[in-house]
Amino acid sequence: MPDNQTLLTQAKTNMNKSLEAFNRDLGSIRTGRATTQLIDNIRVDYYGSMLPVNQVASVSLGDSQTVIIEPWDKQIIIDLEKEILKSDLGLSPQNDGSLIRLTVPPLTEERRRDLVKVLSKRAEEGNVAIRNIRRSIINELRTLEKDKEISQDDMKRASKDLQDITDEFIEKISELSKVKEKEIMTT
Repeated sequence: MPDNQTLLTQAKTNMNKSLEAFNRDLGSIRTGRATTQLIDNIRVDYYGSMLPVNQVASVSLGDSQTVIIEPWDKQIIIDLEKEILKSDLGLSPQNDGSLIRLTVPPLTEERRRDLVKVLSKRAEEGNVAIRNIRRSIINELRTLEKDKEISQDDMKRASKDLQDITDEFIEKISELSKVKEKEIMTT
């Protein structure tokens, strides 16, 4: 059975993974500027396998408002276009037969508010993931205490340390959200 320090290290590692996933998720929320990360979450059917766009095409920026996607296999261009349309990006792909251009229009005030709502929802999902990690570690600590492998004092100290770690990661998610919200509202 792991000791309480091992569990706290495990909690920190898992919370870090959740924070990284949240950070990647932020890249897929558009801000009015083109980035290649906009399409990171889009997958396309490539001979029976759902693959990320960057594994079936080269993705580059044409200018600050345009993402260019050039599939290596031109036969998937229609499927790629359909997946982009199905995504919640709100972009209209322009297919010229060999490549797809995504022009990122300036955001309307209404679209900015919608994106802030999406951002808030994803931030809350990130916070829930962090709290779920805390809950599972607390349960393991309780088991250790029940089995007399750690004292009640050790349990309380570890719980406080775990809460401090949890608060730190929730604050990081909050900070990242505020930066992204500012980016959405001012771009």
